[in-house]
Amino acid sequence: MIPSWVKTAVPVVVVLAAVAWSSLFVVTETQQVVITQFGRPVGKPITRAGLHFKLPFIQTANYFEKRIMAWDGRPDQIATRDKKYIWVDTMARWKISNPLLFMERVGTFQIAQSRLDGIIDSVVRDNISDNDLVEIVRSKGWEKAKKQFLQSGVPEPMVSGPGYENPSANYKLLKGREKITRDMVADASKLISEFGMKLIDIRITRINYVESVRKSVYQRMISERKRIAAEYRSEGQGEKAAILGQMDLELARIRSQAYRKSQEIRGKADARVTSIFAQAYGKDPGFYSLYKTLNLYRDFNANSSLLLSTNSEVFKYLKGAGKPASANTLSAR
Repeated sequence: MIPSWVKTAVPVVVVLAAVAWSSLFVVTETQQVVITQFGRPVGKPITRAGLHFKLPFIQTANYFEKRIMAWDGRPDQIATRDKKYIWVDTMARWKISNPLLFMERVGTFQIAQSRLDGIIDSVVRDNISDNDLVEIVRSKGWEKAKKQFLQSGVPEPMVSGPGYENPSANYKLLKGREKITRDMVADASKLISEFGMKLIDIRITRINYVESVRKSVYQRMISERKRIAAEYRSEGQGEKAAILGQMDLELARIRSQAYRKSQEIRGKADARVTSIFAQAYGKDPGFYSLYKTLNLYRDFNANSSLLLSTNSEVFKYLKGAGKPASANTLSAR
C-alpha cells in the first residue's frame, strides 16, 4: 500500500511545479517582454536576456521582437514636380523602441506593418512630388562619376522620351536622392515614434517610367544609340579613307622612285652598250659599214618597196657580183 504522506505529497508537488512553471519565463537576446496583469501593463519592459519571474496565473509575459525588421512597400505611381509620372518602389527598416507603448497603441506586428504602409507611403509620395526627377535619380558625386564616364569614351546616357528631355550637362543638384531619402526618414520618424517604433532607414529600390511612356523612352534611347553608332561608323570611314589615301600616295611615291631608278639604270646600261659598240665598230670602219648594209638587206621583206639608183651606196657591195643592170634604175620589190 502507498503511504498516506506520499498521496498527500504528490498533489503538492504538482501544484508547486505548475506555480513555478507559471511564474518563470525566459527572455532571449532577440526578445523584449511586457508583463501584463489582467490585461494591463505592470512595471517596466524587460529587455535583458535571462530567466525572469512574474506572478503565476494572474500575470502574462508578452513577447516583442528586439531585432531590426523589414518593411517592403508596394510600387506606387507618383508625379514628380516637373510632371513626370514614374513608378517608385521603396523599402524601410524599423524596430520596436518602446515595447510598452507599442503594445498599447499597436499591439501586433501585422497592425504595425499596416501603420507603416500608410505613413511611409504618404511621406514618399510627398517628397517625390516636391522634387524633380533628376533630383530623385542622381545623388552627390554624380558630377565626378559623369566626368569619369565621359573620359572612358562613352557618351552620357539618355533618360528621355516625348517631353522627357535629358538634363542639362550643367545642371546642379539641389538635393539628390540621398538627401531626399533622409528627409523621408525625418518626416516619417515624427509620426512613427508615437507608436513606440523607431524608423532606421528608407531606401528607393526602383524608379521607372509608367507604361504609357516607357516604350517611347526605350525607342528614344535606341535611336540615340543608333545615332552614336552612326557617328562612330562615319568616323571609322573617314579614318579608313585617310589611311587608304595615305597608302595610295605612298605607293605612287614608291613606284615613281622605282621607275626613276630603273630608267637611270637602263640609261646607264644603254650608254654602256653604245660605248662598247662604238669601241668595237671604231676598230674596223669598213666592217662596220658592211655589217650595217647587210642588216639593211635582211630587214627588207615582201611588203617593202624601194626605188634606188644603181649608184646608190646601198649596192656598193653588190657591184660586180653578176651582170650589170641595163637600166639606170633598179626596181626591187
